[in-house]
Amino acid sequence: MDGLYTVSGFLVGLIVGVTGVGGGSLMTPLLVLFFGISPTTAVGTDLLYASLTKALGGWVHGRNGTVDWKVVGLLSLGSLPAALITIVLLKYLALDAKTLKGLVTGVLSVALVLTATALLLKERIRKLAQREDGTVYELHHRHLTGATVATGFIVGALVTISSIGAGVLGTVALLFLYPRMSASRVVGTDIAHAVPLTAVAGIGHVALGTVDFVLLGSLLLGSLPGIYIGSHLSAKVPEKILRPVLASMLLLIGTRLVLY
Repeated sequence: MDGLYTVSGFLVGLIVGVTGVGGGSLMTPLLVLFFGISPTTAVGTDLLYASLTKALGGWVHGRNGTVDWKVVGLLSLGSLPAALITIVLLKYLALDAKTLKGLVTGVLSVALVLTATALLLKERIRKLAQREDGTVYELHHRHLTGATVATGFIVGALVTISSIGAGVLGTVALLFLYPRMSASRVVGTDIAHAVPLTAVAGIGHVALGTVDFVLLGSLLLGSLPGIYIGSHLSAKVPEKILRPVLASMLLLIGTRLVLY
């Protein structure tokens, strides 16, 4: 079984390397539906898995100057407290296994559908921010700070419960809030923000006892080389083909989880 986990980690890592998305949105459902892992354990393990795999990406983007650290700080100002509050609530409410499973699966399904929709509408959202004269709509500076912190809070709560949302949803939110930001800077900023968020949420799940460290090691063994190879293939695979395929897959998985 450990070998299958490693192969799964490699395949998901390959997809993440090629497309830049799909880590939590593929890994968590895969663990739940294919391997029969408890939804709470799948989420907790995937959060630590994400923090470790994205740390390297965040470091590379930081060195390349494609991270807006001010925006990372604002997002974290909302997301990290949200992660801590969500963990404390889960601990305090002490939900029974069946109720907790239902909560996680429900949030997971919604997150998958939102992620798939965001993938399909990503370019349209970017175009909506453009006026006919080529300039872009922007929130007034007075509202932008609050909107960024609020976005971080929503993403933080969603990620802590489902392990999904830090990638595609975070990227789409940045495209909407900061339409002048370059694509590489959007990706780098989103990855840099995901590292502390998934780390804090993952450590919180360790405290809840919902992390399987043997499973985590098996996944990392496959995903790290998978991401490395996928990153080198990304320029050769058309995103226009991959994005609808990945979005359709996530919609199917989300629908399947509703019936789980």
